[in-house]
Parts: sequence; structure tokens; C-alpha cells
Amino acid sequence: MLIQPVDYRSPDAAQKFTESLHNTGFGVLTHHPLSQPLLEKIYQEWYEFYQTEAKNQYHFDALKMDGYFSPKISETAKGYTKRDLKEFYHIYPTGRYPAEVSDAALQYYAQGATLAAELLQWVEQHTPADIKAQYSMPLSDMITDSDLTLLRVLHYPPLRGDEEPDAVRAAAHGDINLLTLLPAATQAGLQVLGKDTQWHDVPSDFGMLIVNIGDMLDEASQGYYPSTIHRVLNPTGEAAKKSRISLPLFLHPRPDVVLSARHTAGSYLNERLIELGVKK
Repeated sequence: MLIQPVDYRSPDAAQKFTESLHNTGFGVLTHHPLSQPLLEKIYQEWYEFYQTEAKNQYHFDALKMDGYFSPKISETAKGYTKRDLKEFYHIYPTGRYPAEVSDAALQYYAQGATLAAELLQWVEQHTPADIKAQYSMPLSDMITDSDLTLLRVLHYPPLRGDEEPDAVRAAAHGDINLLTLLPAATQAGLQVLGKDTQWHDVPSDFGMLIVNIGDMLDEASQGYYPSTIHRVLNPTGEAAKKSRISLPLFLHPRPDVVLSARHTAGSYLNERLIELGVKK
């Protein structure tokens, strides 16, 4: 399984990118417009934030799903019993935001959401006509006025050696949303499950942007754009002693958007959050 990086500036970038999404569920962009200095600032200051007790002042809101999620209440991937080895903070446009960090993550949210909307238009433009006809509305309209697009600032702490057996940084899972944008993290470890049932490393050189299909787009496109299972491996050796910071932006439609005959975006999201153990 080969995921070939695509130069965002190339005249045929949209075609190559969407072909990669269709074939593998993933696309990787180089020379994208997201600010690398801004990303590096976010990685550093949020790493420092996670080393403090200040994070506990922003305990997650069970209704709004914003704020800080500690390792004790982290996600449990569907089909697994062990929680992932991570902590994270949910940032929404109307949610709480830590006073201890700058507004860099909010700036990135705006940049990322703009780029994500463009990439979603690429997906729509390159959807076969018979599939596109089944969309309840243009894909770009699904996110209009949506306040559910989520920026998650993830921290995978160093491994101590006393973790539960079989617990991993992120167990095999699919994302819930339409598209996920993920700048290359501070450490490698992301893998995708190929059609050959083998695990493959996702290209993740620093500066690359990884984009993957979520379950909602899989549902809306009747599987043409597949939500591919992926995971984050536990590192070994010296890498195990280091934190990993990751910054996925999950592009979400409005709750009332019809994805298929069996699901709205709202019903799908609620079902998956319950499966993940972060909502009752």
C-alpha cells in the first residue's frame, strides 16, 4: 500500500489527492498553506501546559464535550477494553480555552478550517456523478454554520513501563467526521490498515499534512471514500521516553445534515461517542 505525498501547489493536486483518498482513505500534502512556525509554537506551549496542574482547571464538560480529558477518562476505541494512553483538550469556537497558552491554537483552527473546506470541495468535485447524486446536499454546504468542527490537542505522555498490557497510544479506530486534517506530529507512529490487511506507516515527515476520511463521509459516499482504520503505535527505545504532541482537526457537519437513509450527522455522532466511552 503506497500513500504518495501530493504537492498542494501542483495543477493536478486535487485529482491526485482525491484519488489517494479513494484508494487508501488517506491523502498526504506537502507545501500546504498552514503555517509551520505557528504549529511549532503550538506544539511547544501545549507540551508545557500539559506538564502543569493548570490543565485540571478545565475538566471536560460532559454536555459541550469541550475542555480537558485526562488519561483516566480518555477514549476506548470501539472493540477494545483498554483506554488509549493519552490526554487531550477539545477546542471549539464557542468552548473554553486555557488562559495559560497563547491564541496560536485558535489561529490554527481558523487556518485549518479554511483549508479543510477547500479540500472538501476537492472531494466533492472528484466524486463520481452517481455517488454525488446521492448526497443530501453539496458536501461544502454540510459544514456551513457548523460549530462542531473540533480541534483536539493531543498529548501522548512518555511510557513509564507500568502501562496495562495491550494498552497503546491510540488503538485501531476510524474517525467519526467528514475529513480529518493532521499536521505531522512531533513523533512518528501513525499507521493505516491497508486493503491487504497489513499495517503500513503513513508518511509523516515534519511539515507534511495528513488527511483522512471519516466515517460520516464514508456513510454519505456509500463507501466510495473509505474511512480507513488507523492507529498510533507505542514507541520503543529512547523514543518511548518522549512525549508526542498531535493536532488533529476534525471537520464536522451540522447535526441536522442527512448523511444517509439511516443517519443524520447528529445521530451518528451521538452513537459513536457512546461507543468511545466519552458519553453515556
